[in-house]
Parts: sequence; structure tokens; C-alpha cells
Amino acid sequence: MKAVFIILNQANTERIEYTFDKLGIRGYTWWNNVSGRGSVDGEPRMGTHTWPEMNSAALTIVEDDKVEELLKIVKKIDEINLEVGIRAFVWDILKTV
Repeated sequence: MKAVFIILNQANTERIEYTFDKLGIRGYTWWNNVSGRGSVDGEPRMGTHTWPEMNSAALTIVEDDKVEELLKIVKKIDEINLEVGIRAFVWDILKTV
């Protein structure tokens, strides 16, 4: 199993929710109003007067065979509008209870 952590501009919320449904990803945790800045060229998302936009974050634990398709869709969403921003990170899940 893998953990997939997705940080996204809130403008991409519906796309990710749709993606989870399309791929049969039922379980996830969602955080709204996440602030931060991309590591390469992302503009800050701070919810302030100067930087009003905000991010959200989603964490899902999926079977290994769903990871590549999920990442492919995240990449496609990013390519639609690079300025909006979305990133996904994957790591192994060794045990669950």
C-alpha cells in the first residue's frame, strides 16, 4: 500500500474529488485552508490581502496499482493550468491497524 499526499490550490478541489470517485478511492482525509508556497516557482497561498488564495491537502492510502493512474491524473490537472498548482507525494505504508 502507498500513501499519496496531494497539495492543491482550492480551485482544483472538484477535480480531485472527481478523480477519487473515478478511481474508486473511497477513503481519504481532507484539510482545507492550507497555506504555503511551492518549492520551485509557486506563488504563496496565505489567505492574506497580499496572497489571498489558499490550498487544500488530501491524504489517501491506496493499493499500489492505483498510484500511477492517480499521479498521471494529477500531472494532467497541473498541465491544464500551471499557475494554479498541484503536487502529489507518495510513500510506502508498512503497516496499518
